[in-house]
Amino acid sequence: MNNFKEIENLPIHWSDHEDIAIALYNKFGDEFTESKIYRIRFTELIEWVLSIPNFEGRREDCNEAHLEQIQAKWVYEWRDNQ
Repeated sequence: MNNFKEIENLPIHWSDHEDIAIALYNKFGDEFTESKIYRIRFTELIEWVLSIPNFEGRREDCNEAHLEQIQAKWVYEWRDNQ
């Protein structure tokens, strides 16, 4: 698949938007289309991010800007794979 940090076992943090998006795409594939990605509740998205292997960010360090960037990068990743 993509050059995902998990391959190198590097830690992933909230600011690693693209790496998070790739992990989410790898997990869910085409289950979430562009419109569905933008309708995901942030509370649910936070839980998914926290469950990513090698994710070392803390819940309290998350903010709306990170979540919006993750959604946008996930959409780009989904588009790239269509």
